[in-house]
Amino acid sequence: MKILLHICCAPCAVHPLARLTAGGIAVTGYFYNPNIHPFQEYRKRLLTVRDFAGRAGIDVLYRDEYDLDGFLARVVGKGAGRCEHCYRLRLDAAAASARDRGCEAFTTTLLYSKYQNHDLIRGVAEEMASEHGVDFHYADFREGWRDGIAASKAMGLYRQQYCGCIYSEQERYAGRPGRRP
Repeated sequence: MKILLHICCAPCAVHPLARLTAGGIAVTGYFYNPNIHPFQEYRKRLLTVRDFAGRAGIDVLYRDEYDLDGFLARVVGKGAGRCEHCYRLRLDAAAASARDRGCEAFTTTLLYSKYQNHDLIRGVAEEMASEHGVDFHYADFREGWRDGIAASKAMGLYRQQYCGCIYSEQERYAGRPGRRP
């Protein structure tokens, strides 16, 4: 089976990649994350994915577009609903790329994080899969949370402190309840 793996960041890719390849799945990575803010953070994450991909021997398709205006136009004023728009933006692109590359399915490293809304990700991804005529491979990668963290630290990968968008950055550093500590 050939799967396109949407990669939000290198540390979150470590465990899902290992799990998928251990299952005999051929994986192509896909980096598209116009939500990441600020630009220096975006570049750090992009460069870290490039480094990890080289070490892991995985081909990654890079859609290196920093469309802050486009992203913000989708999420400003959406409050807690902004995450759905962010998932939709990235998973739509991943599903289209999987179809175009002849992959049988796609999945995402967003499913590795215990801070993400798995039900919402799954629902959006299944909708995108249907729209693009490609399967969505759901896997709850959270069971490898600690192992992935340990492995990414052992590799010396840059580990960010928030999901990526300007709002998650504020929540992280302002200490908003219910978000990443």
